Amino acid sequence: MKPRKIYNRIAVLREERGFSRNELAEKISVNYQTVGYLERGEYNPSLDLAFRISECFGLPIEVIFSPNPLKPLSEELYGSKNSGSV
Repeated sequence: MKPRKIYNRIAVLREERGFSRNELAEKISVNYQTVGYLERGEYNPSLDLAFRISECFGLPIEVIFSPNPLKPLSEELYGSKNSGSV
C-alpha cells in the first residue's frame, strides 16, 4: 500500500518565524535536508517528529499537518478569500 501524502505548512511557519532550514532542523533534531523533504511533501514525518515540529511552532499538529490540501491560514481564519475584500 502506497503511503498517504501528508500536506503541511512547515515552510510558511518557518519563514514566518524567520528560521532558516538549518535553524529549524537544529530545533527539531533532524538534518536540514529532512526539513526540505518535509516542506516539499517528499517525506511524511513520524508521529514523534510531528510532535516536535508542533512544539517548536507552538501550534496543534492539525494546524500544521493534514491528509487534505491545506488552504492559506488567512482563508481558514477569515473565510473565503473573496469575502471581506475592500
